[in-house]
Amino acid sequence: MSGEPYSDRVRELFADLAHAGDLVDAAHARVDDQGVRISLAANCDDGVLEDLRFHAWGCPHLLAATESFCGDYEGRPCSDLLEFRAAEVMATLSVPAEKLGRILVLEDAVHSLGQSVLRDLKGKNG
Repeated sequence: MSGEPYSDRVRELFADLAHAGDLVDAAHARVDDQGVRISLAANCDDGVLEDLRFHAWGCPHLLAATESFCGDYEGRPCSDLLEFRAAEVMATLSVPAEKLGRILVLEDAVHSLGQSVLRDLKGKNG
């Protein structure tokens, strides 16, 4: 290990939080836990995630993981939100094990967003 606390990918994502911000008339989810706060918003069209945005308060690993999630999930089926797993982003971004709790907060927020999005879709489709 190099002794660097952040991988190159974490640094790259943290430097350009392209999905940070708001969406109007979107499905929302917010989770506050372990000193971390994540708000997610999504627009779906025909069951596909078109736009994802976030506000997150926490360490650079958390912000990078949230940015990574948003970029990876746009264009995917809305139902995929329920399949998101913290372990995948932990491995992809080389997040240290001691940060697992924070990344699990992201997992909870993504699953809450998935439930909200699917509820909205069900309401639209009757």
